[in-house]
Amino acid sequence: MSSSTVPIVAGAGAGTGHQKIAFLILIAFFLLAPLVLYPVFLMKVMCFALFACAFNLLIGFGGLLSFGHAMFLGTAGYAAAHSAKVWGFNPEFALIFATACAALMGWVTGLLAIKRQGIYFAMITLALSQMIFFFYLQAPFTGGEDGIQAVPRGKLFGLFDMSGNYAMYALVFVVFFAAFGLIWRVVHSPFGQVLKAIRENEPRALSLGYDTDRYKLVAYVLSATLAGLAGGLKSLVFQLASLTDVHWSMSGEVVLMTLVGGLGTMFGPIVGAAVIITMQNYLAELGAWVTVVQGIIFVVCVMSFRRGIIGEIANLIRKPL
Repeated sequence: MSSSTVPIVAGAGAGTGHQKIAFLILIAFFLLAPLVLYPVFLMKVMCFALFACAFNLLIGFGGLLSFGHAMFLGTAGYAAAHSAKVWGFNPEFALIFATACAALMGWVTGLLAIKRQGIYFAMITLALSQMIFFFYLQAPFTGGEDGIQAVPRGKLFGLFDMSGNYAMYALVFVVFFAAFGLIWRVVHSPFGQVLKAIRENEPRALSLGYDTDRYKLVAYVLSATLAGLAGGLKSLVFQLASLTDVHWSMSGEVVLMTLVGGLGTMFGPIVGAAVIITMQNYLAELGAWVTVVQGIIFVVCVMSFRRGIIGEIANLIRKPL
């Protein structure tokens, strides 16, 4: 490796001290939260937090804005629901199958979209997502507008009954933090540093000998895979797979979560997902006005703290007192 490549991979562990403390706080919160909060609400937060973290891996660290990430969430949701209900898969196999389906879709759509940049990449992903949406609307195995209902949670490894909320919560907890740990490792690996370099200056990374299209495709497929894992979990938690998860508005919602929490930060998408899901849950009585409230909060975030909630906190920590 030439000396000119050092700036790209240097500092891989920079700033991880505060992140490790925040990680421990996050674990403690989700361990203790079921004592005071409804487990299903917390599981929903973790599912969407994983979805947002997967999306942030692509846009926050790879610089690729996708308007079609809902197709991975929805595809995995249908795959997990169908395999569990119709084929009788145990939850672990349903999740593996759902994640594999999302990964395959990510690879196929990535080959079509990854050579485009900027708004062209975003529009291609949106178009592909809409194609998938209308396919699922017409496909007989999805149940159309009714979706796949009464999905059995089954027994994990054939031993542990997942029908109870606390048992399911334990599974979601383990999967979420395992996936988050994987994202952490990827971001702080040489691969993650090269990905950041491509985001900042792709021509320079290309001139240093990096196959930028290959790196972006791997990041896209990994993001799709983790988004699929979130979708599979969600369908088992709510025992339902519906068109809502594959609709274009879901792609917009994950963008909102990421921006509110902090684009390009490790914990921002989690905080953003928690904020948005909390609003949807506790302001549900407002009906369609919840969307208006979300829009107002988004505008306030953009105007007041453009780095997002976690981004602003991280910026304050770095400033000398």
